[in-house]
Amino acid sequence: MSHPAPAATGRDDFLGHPKGVYVCFFTEMWERFSFYGMKALLLLYLTKYHLFADGAGYDLIGAYGGLVYCIPVIGGLLADRWLGMRKAVVFGGLLLVAGHAGMALEGVAAVSDGGVVTRDESALRTMYLSLALIVMGVGFLKPNITGIVGRLYPVGDPRRDGGFSLFYAGINLGALLASLVCGYLGETLGWKYGFGAAGIGMLLGLAMFLWGQRYLQGHAEPPSPAALRASVLGVRREWMIYLGAGLGVLPLAWLMWAAANGAFALGGELSLALVLMLVVLLLVLGWFTWFVTTQCTAPQRRQMLALMAMIFMCLVFFTLYEQTYGSWVMFTDRLLTKDLFPSLVHAPGVLVWSDDLLANLGLFVGTAPWSTWGLLAMPVAFVVAVRTGERRASPRLPRAIFLATAALMVLLVLRDSIVLPQTAGSLTYLGALFLVVLAPVFAWLWATLGRYGRDPSKPLKGALGLVFGGLSFVPLALAAQQVGETGVMASVWWLVLAYLLLEIGEMCLAPVSLAAVTELSVPRVVGLMMGMWLLATAFSETLAAQFGKLAALDVPEGEAWDLAQAAAGYADLFWLMMWIGLGCGAVALIVSPVLKRMMRSA
Repeated sequence: MSHPAPAATGRDDFLGHPKGVYVCFFTEMWERFSFYGMKALLLLYLTKYHLFADGAGYDLIGAYGGLVYCIPVIGGLLADRWLGMRKAVVFGGLLLVAGHAGMALEGVAAVSDGGVVTRDESALRTMYLSLALIVMGVGFLKPNITGIVGRLYPVGDPRRDGGFSLFYAGINLGALLASLVCGYLGETLGWKYGFGAAGIGMLLGLAMFLWGQRYLQGHAEPPSPAALRASVLGVRREWMIYLGAGLGVLPLAWLMWAAANGAFALGGELSLALVLMLVVLLLVLGWFTWFVTTQCTAPQRRQMLALMAMIFMCLVFFTLYEQTYGSWVMFTDRLLTKDLFPSLVHAPGVLVWSDDLLANLGLFVGTAPWSTWGLLAMPVAFVVAVRTGERRASPRLPRAIFLATAALMVLLVLRDSIVLPQTAGSLTYLGALFLVVLAPVFAWLWATLGRYGRDPSKPLKGALGLVFGGLSFVPLALAAQQVGETGVMASVWWLVLAYLLLEIGEMCLAPVSLAAVTELSVPRVVGLMMGMWLLATAFSETLAAQFGKLAALDVPEGEAWDLAQAAAGYADLFWLMMWIGLGCGAVALIVSPVLKRMMRSA
């Protein structure tokens, strides 16, 4: 089935990009809000509430993070072949809502008596199942929402890189607000409130996607409705896919349990989740080898191989980046101050919950971060602006509505970041904040350089991303050394500088690599190649967890942990990550001219 040609610039545009891009922007914003809201809390929740040791916590988040980016390879394939992107996104969204709802059932806090930890095993089983639902949901949603964005631009459209930078800003706006809202609620009001807010966010994202179908220009529909209706073992193929995915949640939940408990680990380190990822990797690499050698023309083969090099750069970069939800969080929790401007912080009073639902609701509304309401206002403003623009000839009012709401959101975020007492979980918002700020800067920069014929090639941008990723660990290494020498917590501003450098690197690498997937892939396998991009992220999650364990602290109950030893461990880890980033960046700089030539279509 052929897809309709993308609309030209004009009536279907909003602020210079297709309206469908904004639908995907807000859908992905809510999905990332739910995902990163949970992720900002997960390691702290495991170690503080369920009293997991650092090592076990890293193992679980490594397995979870790896699988959550591994399964999209399958989700992308199913959407390409039968399901279509719309059905895949909706099904994935429903699984995500269920998973986040389960995470809100926190159970009873663990207790330690004489070094023996007693945990609420029923709550933990619910958590493993919930994590598995999230893994499967992301597998269907993530690769397909990104694939839709690429199809909304004609081949060779100069707005493509800028559009992906905009889409990437949506991803990180969700991550920013997730940390501020969910991270704050989870550690202030209670874990269930943070996880529950994440689930509500995903439900709203699903509603946005369903509302905006008319702006996706038919690109999200099944490639062959007849094949989707065909019978497989007496069951309609579409329902067979849903049933298979549902049954697949159970072994994924078991893998979560095995990772958390160190069960069936080969050599003590190679978990069953990692074994599954390796199997998927071998299968995908086998398919890729077959495809490029037998199904591609010579120019297509060169482009696909260059794309694989870009994907490898992403693997290295996100191994560095994922320390932000592992070792960076634990380092911040233990060795850094938290508030940017301590004299301006307004600490909340003691919260007393009652049996009165309305009273509790009022208490929540009065306590929640103000950016919560801006988060709700942004997609509403877009819907109002679009509908107003369709009824009026002048685009000025719709643009004013949307931009005014965006400006209000910025003010609310700034207020929350300054006035609210910050935690290690909520401070993960810094990365997304810099990305949201830097996205329009980089979109303007690439466009301006392009007009003068000086826009760096995608491989060169990727190499710069690796270099900045490596440099981001220098401030934290210096902060750790300072703590070791003085015995006093280091300033949170070291963390701010680290995030700035890291996000400059991410803006160089991640958006252009996403654009490269849709631009360099053979059209009929875009979804699968997007899944391969996510598979690289999967391995980066697992590798990041293994690196994070190098600085893990496991202190017996009743004993004080050695501040100098802890600081030295974090400093050694951060210097190691710096050299990995700089070394791989240097290699990428050397080979970037070759990759640039390979990316040419002829």
